[in-house]
Amino acid sequence: MKNKIKSVFKWIWRKKWWFLILAVLIVVPMLIFGGGKSKKSEYVTLQIGRGNLRQVVSATGEIQPVNTVSVGSQVSGTIDALYVDYNSKVKKGDLLLTIEPSVLQASVDEAKAALISAESQRNYAKNEYTRNKTLYNDGYIARAEMEQSQTAYEQAEQSVARMQSQYDRAVTNLGYATITSPVDGTVISRKVDKGQTVAASFQTPDLFEIAEDLTRMQIETSVSEADIGVIKEGQSVTFTVDAYPTQTFDGVVRQIRLSPTTTSNVVVYTVVIDVDNTDLRLMPGMTAFVTIIVSEKNDVWKVQNAALLVRSFDGIVENAGDATPKTHLAIKRGEEINLVPYEKGLVTATETEIISDGIVEGDRIVVGKVGQTSTNTSANKQQRRGPGGPM
Repeated sequence: MKNKIKSVFKWIWRKKWWFLILAVLIVVPMLIFGGGKSKKSEYVTLQIGRGNLRQVVSATGEIQPVNTVSVGSQVSGTIDALYVDYNSKVKKGDLLLTIEPSVLQASVDEAKAALISAESQRNYAKNEYTRNKTLYNDGYIARAEMEQSQTAYEQAEQSVARMQSQYDRAVTNLGYATITSPVDGTVISRKVDKGQTVAASFQTPDLFEIAEDLTRMQIETSVSEADIGVIKEGQSVTFTVDAYPTQTFDGVVRQIRLSPTTTSNVVVYTVVIDVDNTDLRLMPGMTAFVTIIVSEKNDVWKVQNAALLVRSFDGIVENAGDATPKTHLAIKRGEEINLVPYEKGLVTATETEIISDGIVEGDRIVVGKVGQTSTNTSANKQQRRGPGGPM
């Protein structure tokens, strides 16, 4: 066996020149024809096609009722009774709670007694002034004595007015012990319990929060200064919430507040969005993922933004003349490259609308040559990774 193998190697060694000639005859044509093919220009292109474009601004915000009223107490005391709870439907004037009225009633009784005493003093002073005035007119007393009684009567009148004011205030405070709803709505928050003491010495304590109309909600979202310029009142809005991940809700931009807020060195503005909540599925406090529709076009020519990064037609078109990538597109049709004038239309984050009468279905935009080195080489590499791919 070993002898046979040795004899084969010897035979190959004796015929080595024939093997070399055969290899040359095979490899050289391959290099010739293969090289010719490699010299053929291969272009990096991106597909241009028809479709819909939408320019949007994304943000997040919290869903809240359009109008929420905080109900407080102007008097201090212990809560005697509660008549509503969370989610209670209330009408304007409905009883919400009462505060134990004994202390307030005592203030009313005290003010009433003081008023009666002041009225008695006034009546006495009035009678005294009337008598002295008659005696003065008949010449029995001096004028000073008559004027003194007149002053006492006038002071008694003022005392009655003061006591009347204190009595009215005490009665009003007693009325504040009965808390009623200021609006029609739904109780969304109750912050007190029966038996709890509320103190209204320095500020009004909050007892309830009432949402006036839960069928009308709003979203307050923050938009950065880079995007606020394209936001306008009346623009359509779509948004989703985690509670209904498969459903999209609609809204309308109602207000752009002019007061800015700086967060992490970013200036943002509050945009208020009106939301129809007739079915009451949206609840206060939900986080909304908002998409504000700035502009929208349907069935237009569009291409990836990367297709418009070409800075020069060098290596793509031999004689471009006055045409530049800002005014013309290099369109590949079959094996031909044509320069077609165009204008940019709607621009989104990933795609651009192409306005041109010289584009037909199946056209591809040339963005460079395979292996071309230029200032936009990185752009060409990006094109080859794009959905259009090289052709």
